[in-house]
Amino acid sequence: MPSGPLRGRIRVPGDKSISHRSLMLGALAVGETRVSGLLEGEDVLATAEAMRQMGATITREAGGTWSIHGVGVGGLLQPAAPLDMGNSGTSTRLLMGLIASHGISATFTGDASLSKRPMGRVIEPLSLMGAGFDASDGGTLPLTMHGALPAVPMTYRLPVASAQVKSAILLAGLNTPGVTTVIEPVPTRDHSERMLRGFGAELTVDEVDGERIIKVRGDAELRPQTIEVPGDPSSAAFFIVAATLVEGSDLVIENVGLNPTRAGLIEVLRLMGASIEELDAREVGGEPVADLRVRHAPLSGIDVDPAVAPSMIDEFPVLFVAAALAKGTTRTSGLEELRVKESDRISAMAEALALAGARVEETEDGLTIHGTGGELLRGTQDGHEVLTHLDHRIAMSMAIAGLVSRDGVAVDSTAPIATSFPDFLSLLHGASA
Repeated sequence: MPSGPLRGRIRVPGDKSISHRSLMLGALAVGETRVSGLLEGEDVLATAEAMRQMGATITREAGGTWSIHGVGVGGLLQPAAPLDMGNSGTSTRLLMGLIASHGISATFTGDASLSKRPMGRVIEPLSLMGAGFDASDGGTLPLTMHGALPAVPMTYRLPVASAQVKSAILLAGLNTPGVTTVIEPVPTRDHSERMLRGFGAELTVDEVDGERIIKVRGDAELRPQTIEVPGDPSSAAFFIVAATLVEGSDLVIENVGLNPTRAGLIEVLRLMGASIEELDAREVGGEPVADLRVRHAPLSGIDVDPAVAPSMIDEFPVLFVAAALAKGTTRTSGLEELRVKESDRISAMAEALALAGARVEETEDGLTIHGTGGELLRGTQDGHEVLTHLDHRIAMSMAIAGLVSRDGVAVDSTAPIATSFPDFLSLLHGASA
């Protein structure tokens, strides 16, 4: 239903990518790492539990700070039971990298959605380093892997832009003698590089002919850190779009991480006419951070440059909602990666927006959306519900669409939102009350 304007100040949960990595690297450092602002969603808690099973001591203190006593690089223990990854592709792929160069075996399981997602893109490079895999057909979970000790250092050119594959190889390289090299033809989010350096790994990044060449030296000794996790830009995205679309909105979102490899949505929305101001820009733990002031503004459709896709791959579902209310047509392309996320996000959003009254055309690698020029969407009708396909970003995106529709938008389940943003609905209600 149309809501009141979004006003005041809010904080979104900690960045998911940085939360995962702080637990993993803290578990590999010798001594105590302390983390504040950790995202306490189901995906990150799955990572914490896996690291506990492999020997780290991880506790949450009364004030919300997490304490991690690590086992040292090379010190991971054989888990006594399968590692249940729930819905988390990030946990799975990065932990496969960690285990690849340790002399232990581990079995990974996950929920129905995660068990459909392709792991072959990680299995291939880790196999080249010496790890062994017994996977389900198509390289999916459940999967058992056998780490190699010693693993073999290598140079690997990423065939597809993927921060998770890059990170898995770099994490494997930590306990591999010699230098492990990843060549990235298209830059992806660089949280792993920033945090590995922060923990004391010997890591270099060189730009050669537009490619990034990342080298990490093995037999690393990681030093414990104190980490303040910035707000997750992917979570902030829903509120940025909501405040842009709902008339009269003037909202400040505090402490948002603005890593340039993640800030593509802000760039695209500004090109469409959004009013997004950065207040108190600062650096926290090697990551750029600012408070964002977002005011309602009319949007115009654009052709989104496919080169921006890696820096906002998770934000396209909510960008599609913004485009549905823009003036004119928005075209997106180069988004094949969206078809193998928690759901096929291209098809799922095409169906969801059409059900809510938007004019959408699906292509092989994106959507073309004909905006209403600011008019409210119709909303879902006659008992129809949007199918979220167990995908948290579909559910949250369509909740934002509901704010700017006449009849509201019904979804089949809001339960998946807990994987990344447990307080999403109450925060949204509070900002627009």
